[in-house]
Amino acid sequence: MARKLYTLEYIVRSSPAILWEFVTDPSSLAQWFADYCDAQEEQYVFGWNGTYEKAEVVELEDEEFVKYRWLKGNADEFFSFKVYKSEISNETVLEIQDFAEQKEIKDNTFLWDNQIEDLKHAIGAA
Repeated sequence: MARKLYTLEYIVRSSPAILWEFVTDPSSLAQWFADYCDAQEEQYVFGWNGTYEKAEVVELEDEEFVKYRWLKGNADEFFSFKVYKSEISNETVLEIQDFAEQKEIKDNTFLWDNQIEDLKHAIGAA
């Protein structure tokens, strides 16, 4: 069964520059996204409970958009973070795109919701 791309949006009380650091900097990613994160150039290593996965940056627009691809994942799948200011409310928005099977999207959304709560605490925006 084909996995589907889905998009989530979160308002984060933070400057776009600080939020950008938290979705690209290894030490910042380790505060909310993974238990462990290290990077060498375009390749990142993420760790959860002693399990490690490698991802590479496949697209980057500085301060705005980063797309990662899991090295052991499907070649056409990715997860991405887009940081921007809402033109209407002037709030900082974090847009996440990820892939999952249709029946897993609800559970994955719940996991992202929890991770974003961790992100907000790490930034001090909770």
